[in-house]
Amino acid sequence: MLDVILALNAGSSSIKFSLFSAGSDTPEPLLGGKVEGLHTAPRFVARDPAGTSIDERRWPEGTSIGHGGAVAHLVGFLRGYRDRYRLCAAGHRIVHGGLAYSAPVRIDAGVVAALEALTPLAPLHQPHNLAPVRALLEQAPELPQVACFDTAFHRSQPELAQAFALPAEITRRGVRRYGFHGLSYEFIASALPALDPRAAAGRVVVAHLGNGASMCAIAGGRSVAATTGLTAVDGLPMGTRSGTLDPGVLLYLMDELSMDARAIENLIYKESGLLGVSGISSDMRTLLASDAPGAREAVDLFVYRIRRELGSLAAAMDGIDAPVFTGDRRARGRNPRARLPRRDLRLGPEFDAGANGEGGARISTAASRVSAWVIPTNEELMIARHTRRLIAAPDAKE
Repeated sequence: MLDVILALNAGSSSIKFSLFSAGSDTPEPLLGGKVEGLHTAPRFVARDPAGTSIDERRWPEGTSIGHGGAVAHLVGFLRGYRDRYRLCAAGHRIVHGGLAYSAPVRIDAGVVAALEALTPLAPLHQPHNLAPVRALLEQAPELPQVACFDTAFHRSQPELAQAFALPAEITRRGVRRYGFHGLSYEFIASALPALDPRAAAGRVVVAHLGNGASMCAIAGGRSVAATTGLTAVDGLPMGTRSGTLDPGVLLYLMDELSMDARAIENLIYKESGLLGVSGISSDMRTLLASDAPGAREAVDLFVYRIRRELGSLAAAMDGIDAPVFTGDRRARGRNPRARLPRRDLRLGPEFDAGANGEGGARISTAASRVSAWVIPTNEELMIARHTRRLIAAPDAKE
């Protein structure tokens, strides 16, 4: 019987899961899938590593099973494999670890309480991340659980990079730049040495271009600066998030449009970004396929902000040896990366248009003095790695 680790990534209306072997230093994927539409029309699907569906279930329209019901169904599904697999631990992506957690940690009641207290710093993420934790504590209390934090990778940043220019008493309350997508950046930092040892040991800017987008400066494998700050709405424009705003914009919305905190929250998290600018869609693939002026404006603004942040992050490291693109905007022939200029601020690479991520991981020309790479991220694998280490040596330091 094979010992296995369950990696969970929970959102407001879905839970993504992956099952990994736990018997080696490199966990191997066994199956994965998701439960989506938790509060409207739930659907469960599980796939093998080749992407072939091995199990599906749909609930009637209007059904709400919540995170607890989704976890219960997933646990029941895994019990069908109990003659083959023994579930030995579950690892969770937790968006915010605050100042207290700079590495993954075994979960107990005290940890759950501490993470719940961080909800004001990530109100749209933290409660949903913790929901499967609570469900498993109730349904499988003997199962070890591990919290893996999106903020932890960035705790290596210099104090100046984490600071806002605010009064000290506010900073002491935890109002500072934390950075997010850390599990993705940590995976890239672990994968790059095999592709480009020189860049991995040097200065890299990684662009995580998913529906939630950000960029990170990494020097010698450690986070130096990131575009996201106190919350995951800062930095680049995203699918529906505004990215960085002049604080005066928020004051204007309050004073002139009479918007309260919740209305502003909804605007900057759910109605802005690519969707807000284009008026069409939050999906980059849809926008790149459209001839509508709004679609082009949204793409152009997104690319412009990538270029600006590239220069800013390179300045934080006094240069750059390689940019790396990752995330889920890697659809063939439909990537905003293709619109980056060939001589980007005299810092970037000469892109090989024929490669562009389709012919291999390198997308820069052989003559380019700065290499460029596309590396698919794997946050679930990072969760499995951390979980395995902690359950193998519970008292070990990450």
